[in-house]
Amino acid sequence: MKRFLLVLCIILNMGNLAWAQTAPPLGTTATFAVLGSSNVTCTAPGVISGDVGVSPGVFTNTTGCIVAGTVHQDDSAASNALTALNTAYQNALAANSSCTSFLAAAPSTSFTLPPGVYCNTGAAPALTLTTITLTLDAGGNANAVWIFKIDAALTATAFKVVMANGGQPCNVYWLVGGDSTLTASTFQGNILAGGPTGSFTSTDGTLIGRVLANGAVTMTRPNVHGTCALAAQGGAGCTNDDDDRDKDKDHHHKDKDKDKDKDKDKDHQDDGHKD
Repeated sequence: MKRFLLVLCIILNMGNLAWAQTAPPLGTTATFAVLGSSNVTCTAPGVISGDVGVSPGVFTNTTGCIVAGTVHQDDSAASNALTALNTAYQNALAANSSCTSFLAAAPSTSFTLPPGVYCNTGAAPALTLTTITLTLDAGGNANAVWIFKIDAALTATAFKVVMANGGQPCNVYWLVGGDSTLTASTFQGNILAGGPTGSFTSTDGTLIGRVLANGAVTMTRPNVHGTCALAAQGGAGCTNDDDDRDKDKDHHHKDKDKDKDKDKDKDHQDDGHKD
């Protein structure tokens, strides 16, 4: 448990630097690993690490899907988060209006991208990624941020995202204007499916980050690592742990100082006896 908290604090400290500088603020959505509107459904056994929110719909789990977190079903936390999602999505689009480069509608080979804003707009607003690997190279900068602006749907099959040279999945943002469909993919980053439909569907595979959808969320055998959401929740705990370590360190130094004072007193007494 201590090792988990230590790793979580390290991720949080690295992520906070990026969010404070350039990454789009997520508001109250930040604490959710999975968020949906009409329904959130788990159709086969799997694991979701982090909180799940749905409003005004329901969370359907009849297959033994494990949620290592809290399920917020049509409560104020989920409702406020859905409102914040739409705000975050629109703000992120506006703040990142300049595109570093444009992505092809259907890349056919694996490729590497440095930090930047990548757009898929115009005549082919949907993005399809099949049997390729996307490497996100931070160049040694743990605060590096990637923004992917996809006007319509995102479809990924046997697609793999790899973080390289210090890149952090919590600093990757996929702004999807339509539906997102992932099949047997290893995906990293925050999916903001904030378009009018904005549903999310996944089958098998792994997702490290967040799924924040304006529509329904349907997952079959999910493996969601809500590292980013857990880090957003655990800020106070990490600070307290650091404070405790500092207090222990100070206490240790005080004890050493006391021991030194005792040694000096002993030496002084010994000198007295010698005289």
